[in-house]
Amino acid sequence: MNLKNVSEEIREIRGGLKELGEFLDLSELKETKLELEAEMSQPDFWENPREASRVSRRANQVGEMIETYEQISGGLDDLEAMVELAGEEEDGGFEAEIEKGLEQASRLTAELRRRHFLSGEYDDRDCILTINPGAGGTEAHDWAEMLFRMYRRWCEDRDDIKYELLDYTPGDEAGLKSATMLIKGEYAYGLLKGEAGVHRLVRISPFDSSSRRHTSFAAVQVTPEIEVDDEIDIDPSDLRVDTFRSSGPGGQHVNMTDSAVRITHLPTGIVTSCQNERSQHGNRDTAMRVLQSRLLEMKIKEQKETIQEITGEEKAIEWGSQIRSYVNHPYQQVKDHRTEFTVNDFETVLDGELDGFIEAYLASEENR
Repeated sequence: MNLKNVSEEIREIRGGLKELGEFLDLSELKETKLELEAEMSQPDFWENPREASRVSRRANQVGEMIETYEQISGGLDDLEAMVELAGEEEDGGFEAEIEKGLEQASRLTAELRRRHFLSGEYDDRDCILTINPGAGGTEAHDWAEMLFRMYRRWCEDRDDIKYELLDYTPGDEAGLKSATMLIKGEYAYGLLKGEAGVHRLVRISPFDSSSRRHTSFAAVQVTPEIEVDDEIDIDPSDLRVDTFRSSGPGGQHVNMTDSAVRITHLPTGIVTSCQNERSQHGNRDTAMRVLQSRLLEMKIKEQKETIQEITGEEKAIEWGSQIRSYVNHPYQQVKDHRTEFTVNDFETVLDGELDGFIEAYLASEENR
């Protein structure tokens, strides 16, 4: 083991940790922790369950960040002591322990950085992801199906994330007209919120006998799953509930009774549906959860627009203004237009390799 290289690596990790500590404002985090703990100690704290839950989650997040920072700092101190002993002794037997300590320090520093970027109010929630094709018929439907597969593969490749198909409407000839997934796991919404927007595909169409290049669009919507105590009140008189027969791709998604449910929220025009549950009652409950999440998203968006009006900023994503382009002809490239993060391997990204895009978005100004 080259002790000089190890010492340089320790200094590099410590420098990054110091920079991260300044960015986090560690002293302010500790003050926030004390304030939250004082609030939680009040006798009437749980009288408002929704607010109590929010404060408890925030206290846990802050506490974990402080704990992780101190763990990394202490671990680096121990590593420096081991390197010094290894230099003094001919065979100190520290090589395996030093390598393990370096790996742990690097991993925890990356985790701390990610936790900071995932400290939004709803970031730790499960999320509902919906895909809808743009104009273009079969081409757009097929592109929506490709995105659906991409997000499924991303979920399947992670041990901490699972998904459940809530609704799926196939296209007339290929692909899909709409699909909705419930994605479950720690920080599912925080990780995927940057996927919301318009996704653009450029390729030689497999449906064009002249092999011409086509451009297709599909919209991805990502909303945090609501909790029972979230303040989203819905007047039953504002709802129209329709039942219909499932029209999934086959197998477990086909139901021979009219158990599928579609709910229309009349004041906003939001429509949600579910056909994955076995009973009409189960589908109605799930469709209502999706509706509440969409209404929560509207509430969050309205708050952001108010802030933007005050600051003069405009960051709304409109249809046709793509957040990411996937090009398979005349060259291969997937590029996020917000962060400039680029991968020159079209197939790998479509196979679910999204972590680079996710990390780049979390570290960007768009997420702050």
